[in-house]
Amino acid sequence: FQPARFSPANTASFVWIAKLTTHVVVVMTVVAKVGRGRAAEDRRSRHCPYLDTINRSVLDFDFEKLCSISLSHINVYACLICGKYFQGRGLKSHAYTHSVQFTHHVFLNLHTLKFYCLPDNYEIIDSSLEDVTVGERTVVRDGPIKLSTLQLPCVVTLLDLLICEYWHLFALSNVPPLRNYFLEEENYRGIRRPPGDIMFLLVQRFGELMRKLWNPRNFKAHVSPHEMLQAVVLCSKKTFQITKQGDSVDFLSWFLNALHNALGGTKKKPSSITNVFQGSMRIFSKKLPHPDLTPEEKEELLLTEEYQEKISESTFLYLTLDLPTAPLYKDEKEQLIIPQVPLFNILGKFNGSTEKEYKTYKENFLKKFQLTKLPPYLIFCIKRFTKNNFFVEKNPTIVNFPITNVDLREYLTEESQVTEKHTTYDLVANVVHDGKPTEGAYRTHVLHHGTGKWYEMQDLQVTDILPQMITLSEAYIQIWKRREDDDTPIHTGA
Repeated sequence: FQPARFSPANTASFVWIAKLTTHVVVVMTVVAKVGRGRAAEDRRSRHCPYLDTINRSVLDFDFEKLCSISLSHINVYACLICGKYFQGRGLKSHAYTHSVQFTHHVFLNLHTLKFYCLPDNYEIIDSSLEDVTVGERTVVRDGPIKLSTLQLPCVVTLLDLLICEYWHLFALSNVPPLRNYFLEEENYRGIRRPPGDIMFLLVQRFGELMRKLWNPRNFKAHVSPHEMLQAVVLCSKKTFQITKQGDSVDFLSWFLNALHNALGGTKKKPSSITNVFQGSMRIFSKKLPHPDLTPEEKEELLLTEEYQEKISESTFLYLTLDLPTAPLYKDEKEQLIIPQVPLFNILGKFNGSTEKEYKTYKENFLKKFQLTKLPPYLIFCIKRFTKNNFFVEKNPTIVNFPITNVDLREYLTEESQVTEKHTTYDLVANVVHDGKPTEGAYRTHVLHHGTGKWYEMQDLQVTDILPQMITLSEAYIQIWKRREDDDTPIHTGA
């Protein structure tokens, strides 16, 4: 180098270039080492020797995913050999200690759904584990949803649902448009709720339950609704509990309205619940004078405007059907009479001419009902239980009903008969209550849409049943599907 070129500026530039070159060499060296490390890790990731130790029969993702030791929901790993949950996978974590002590090596991160081998602490990449992630995510993604013709929902077990009012969740899972909406989490993931609102948990848990029931890749033959029922207890503020029997109709009313509100629905804004179940009726209401008044006073009051008949419109998510009073006496052979009533007799409540008295704390009203709009799926709740201050009484009357071709046109107003094109319904689900009011058991009849066969579900038992036997049961809640133009008559399985 010539001395004239070694100016202070040139010297600084030379030093900066030398440092930059050194940094580039160091970075390239680190990248090369990382690349070699990743290559080595990839070789282990794709050839893990412990995959045959996984025991899928012990994997149960129906319960809350929290560490069994720290009771934390954060950074939880599931051991795929024994099914227990642990927090973290570092050197001092419970999962690490568990893997060393019991030689259990394969773990699943329940948040990222990535598999890891401990104590070596490398990620496992293997397509054979896909069924485990599907089981945990409970996602149904095999193209367009066509499950209504492929399979039956699984059986809810583990909890003692025989004396529980939650059996009609099975019935709701057999309603294709409602089921398909909750199978796809994207349908409701973007719904915004106020800060601190817990009701949306009900939507999330119901969606998870639907995906568990209809997951075609389950490696279990049963599903537990534990998380769903925990959400019910929390969101209902313990009005409905797991260990205490309640009324199914009360729960159904609360549940449908809670889902509707949690999905952002209002009286004017529809939701998937109202799109499926909501109809409307016209109510004719007339106030009655107090029975202690004299006939002259009653006649005078009936002429006032307050006691004139008023007409109002109301929506409904289900229709309550009243049973006639059961006989109190035995027949001539000293045997109790089991009364029976045709379905169309108790549907007469909605013909617009049958009057019934309704009593409140202070006033009495005479009301008539007539339908103005029929929903795609119609729910009947047969009122079997009467409550008072001392006990609950059950009406055992058998309702005789056909399985198909129930036409409700005559229960519509005249103008609605013109606008409502489809008025014929077929039964798709039937919830039955057997036994005493406070000690009875529930069972559910569901229609398999693909084969047209009926199945009875109770506890762990799933058996096929003749349609004729369904009509002999003490039906409590029923779901009917409206026939459309492209619908074929449902095969009765007879």
